[in-house]
Amino acid sequence: MLHKFFSTVFLVFLATQNSSAFEWSKERPIHIVGSSTISPFLTAVSEEFARVQDLKNLKTPTPFVESTGTTNGFRIFCAGAGLDFPDFINASRPIKEEEEENCSHNGVKNLVEIKIGYDGIVFGNFIKNKKIQLTQEQIFLALAEKVPENIRDKKSKKLVKNFYETWNQIDPTLPKRKILIYGPPLTSGTREVFSDIVLEEVCFRKKEFVENYPDYESRKKQCSAFRKDGKFVESGENDHVIIENLKSHPDAFGIFGFNFLIENQKTIQAVAIAGTLPSYKNIASRQYKLSRPLFVYFNKEHLNLISPMRDFVREIISDETIGDKGYLVNSGLVPLSDAELGEVRESILPQL
Repeated sequence: MLHKFFSTVFLVFLATQNSSAFEWSKERPIHIVGSSTISPFLTAVSEEFARVQDLKNLKTPTPFVESTGTTNGFRIFCAGAGLDFPDFINASRPIKEEEEENCSHNGVKNLVEIKIGYDGIVFGNFIKNKKIQLTQEQIFLALAEKVPENIRDKKSKKLVKNFYETWNQIDPTLPKRKILIYGPPLTSGTREVFSDIVLEEVCFRKKEFVENYPDYESRKKQCSAFRKDGKFVESGENDHVIIENLKSHPDAFGIFGFNFLIENQKTIQAVAIAGTLPSYKNIASRQYKLSRPLFVYFNKEHLNLISPMRDFVREIISDETIGDKGYLVNSGLVPLSDAELGEVRESILPQL
């Protein structure tokens, strides 16, 4: 059902295009789905690619980029092979084993992974607020669906529905402000990685969760559960919405990608996590706890269906795009090391 919806959207997009743009073949524009964090990067690549193709007098339409979220993106991408299905997916986490199996089951058997750089998941707020530092433990207590009944009672093992209303209830040194956090939905790779790094890392160490959820899978499910009482608000697969909410609600915090911080640094600031702020250097070195790699995957079999795909892949992995002085770095992509980029190019170019 979901794939049919996006296919309809894509066909409507095609119908609005100048038919002369498709004279070069029976093909259609390169179709990209996936992460809302990476979509702005691939949109920039698509526009630059179309500009260069135009300079070569090649009638190549600008690739079509859909911000579907990583999880939804894999569902759509892995639904089948051929012109009715996407050519690329952006992913803010590696593909899961079950997603690879679904791809293979549906005929997407030649999946190629491109690591394009790094990102830091930012916990940020309106820039005019006083700067504060938070720990992963404090963020967990603000967001978790269940929390220990009394964190100061070492003997208690009881878990209760999250009762924290203000930040200073979690820690007296924090501001006396209502807890309100805007973040991504369940379909987001950012949400999954944030849950892994923050919620689950803290939760799995707590005796109350170990005692109440001895089974690994049930504990993982509970540890990754966000509160549902309005203190955490899902903002859809568009980090721009989160940024706008922070501007409209100055006391609120948001969870979003580093590139959106760079784009909005005059109005939004990052919170230091465990004493470290997200920066190009701190993310690349993994000193910033909420760091992660970013990926683009493509269906290798589509290289023979969509003529411009080879050149588009070359554009993605070029020094001018993802190198340390590439145009995506200026937009907030944390670059790979020279050695890593060399390994990526050595791996990908022979497959084109």
